[in-house]
Amino acid sequence: MWRYLVGGLAALALAAAGMLVFNRNARSVAALPLAPVGQGQATGAAAALPDTVPEASDRTREQKRFDRYDKDRDGKVTREEYLAARRKAFAKLDVNHDGLLAFDEWAVKAEGKFAAADGDKSGAMTPVEFARTAVKRKPPRVRRDCPPAAKDDAPANAEES
Repeated sequence: MWRYLVGGLAALALAAAGMLVFNRNARSVAALPLAPVGQGQATGAAAALPDTVPEASDRTREQKRFDRYDKDRDGKVTREEYLAARRKAFAKLDVNHDGLLAFDEWAVKAEGKFAAADGDKSGAMTPVEFARTAVKRKPPRVRRDCPPAAKDDAPANAEES
């Protein structure tokens, strides 16, 4: 008999824990304060919200990349505009500024990366050391659909004076 009683209490405790876990997100959103209306804004017609919401541009990544190259904004990328970025990169690599890129100048970044990864300075990388040379990718940008909350200028505890 006591086994049924303990089993029933355990089931109730499990159900209560589940309710707490699943309702935690809903409770935190419901507890957010509402934004004050009209605070710091003009009253009347000037305080009315616009009828339409501005939307983000539909330009693709490729259109943005094209615009970065098209310096004179004529809708065409000339040879000079296209090669300008390459010239800057070449100038950074050409350490002795002789207009020629030697292998050692070109490989400077790779050599530095190898030296930094080779922790035991053995001249060879172990699999763990090699893993340190992997390109660090940026995490994807989180798109926020709602505007940030307005900061309240009132003190946190109005009773203290």
